[in-house]
Amino acid sequence: MRKLLETTSNLAIRYLEELQSRNVAPSAEAIAKLTQFDEPLPEDSADPELVLQLLDEIGSPGTMAMAGSRFFGFVTGGSLPVTLAANWLAGAWDQNSGLAHITPATAFLEQVALYWLLDLLHLPPECGGAFVTGATVANFTALAAARHAVLEHVGWNIEADGLFGAPPITVVVGEEVHPSLLKALGLLGLGRNRVVKVPVDSQGRMRPEAIAPVTSPAIVCTQVGNVNTGACDPVGDICDRTRTPGVWVHVDGAFGLWAAASPSLAYLTYGVEKADSWATDAHKWLNVPYDSGLAFVRNADVLRAAMAVSASYLPTVSDRRNPSDYTPEFSRRARGVEVWAALRSLGRSGVADLVERTCRHARHFAREIQAAGYQILNDVVLNQVLVSFGDAETTLRAISEIQADGTCWCGSTVWQGQAAMRISVSSWATTDEDVEGSLETILRIAKK
Repeated sequence: MRKLLETTSNLAIRYLEELQSRNVAPSAEAIAKLTQFDEPLPEDSADPELVLQLLDEIGSPGTMAMAGSRFFGFVTGGSLPVTLAANWLAGAWDQNSGLAHITPATAFLEQVALYWLLDLLHLPPECGGAFVTGATVANFTALAAARHAVLEHVGWNIEADGLFGAPPITVVVGEEVHPSLLKALGLLGLGRNRVVKVPVDSQGRMRPEAIAPVTSPAIVCTQVGNVNTGACDPVGDICDRTRTPGVWVHVDGAFGLWAAASPSLAYLTYGVEKADSWATDAHKWLNVPYDSGLAFVRNADVLRAAMAVSASYLPTVSDRRNPSDYTPEFSRRARGVEVWAALRSLGRSGVADLVERTCRHARHFAREIQAAGYQILNDVVLNQVLVSFGDAETTLRAISEIQADGTCWCGSTVWQGQAAMRISVSSWATTDEDVEGSLETILRIAKK
């Protein structure tokens, strides 16, 4: 085992060290070689060293360099070295982290990390929390608690009696709602298409004055950090407008919620503490390995009521927090270990610096591209930049050539009917040199 793990460690370290000198996107040749994995299931066992060699020689070149410093697609943070190391160690522990009595170390680390997160993000200290896979499941988890609460308010037990015959729930979202939240609503039986959509402003923020009066049972879904512009809904105003018994306000803050950790950007999250639940990702701005989502619910008992499970063979009775009481999964890896490691390593000031530094890079991208004569389509309030190089054909051609060049990787999107390149700066590893080199490439290609 020692030799195999040492070999793996060396391969992983070499992979990470070579990210700076390789193209961000894998080559067509590397992608073509992936077909070598497609073979009949072997009849006989193989040397584990050979298996690792195949993974490295064929798999590594076929990866997108998301762990590097010049991947600006989606909202993907690389892994802080300490979080990757913690991930390796937690993998060696191999704890099925559902019950505190069975996995005390990982359960306790999650509990500590939860308290730290609530403090860092300025959320109510009494919140319950769940460490899940990502924003889709975080939204699902928080909205399951919302469904429980608003139906309980009108006398319906959703966990016992299901949705058949239940009072209908009004669900309100903004026109710029993220598809992951709609997917969560669909999984919960609340429907993706029966939502009430509220108009948004030019940056994608929900307009509170456009929300029609809502009555119990109802769930209002807000957004902190539009995936294209970074804009944040005025959550405090929305809470004030809709606050009534049996109406629940949820915040989809997949990356934008982390602005609360920055003294200079926290104003964007004004009023989020008034909501009833929140969802975010640690694998975005906290830069822990995939996958790592977080759900918070103001009333921990409501979250537990929606999620807890019991059986005669399970040692669920404990004076400590059982992680499985708050998540959809029972069998689950110890995601909280990496979150704890990130927070313990960075501290409050380090998280603020990470958020502020990446936002500074985004503003620099926007300034230089605009100075070169191209259009920035959004107010750059966080780490998202939308760029138009002209008409749709010109913009999409430039994006394709930038991706093929390999210096950096930026994605495409459509913002309010206009094709755009989307730059998202989310990695701890991105430096001023990375930004300057990427700008040189972007502007060179755009001028062709």
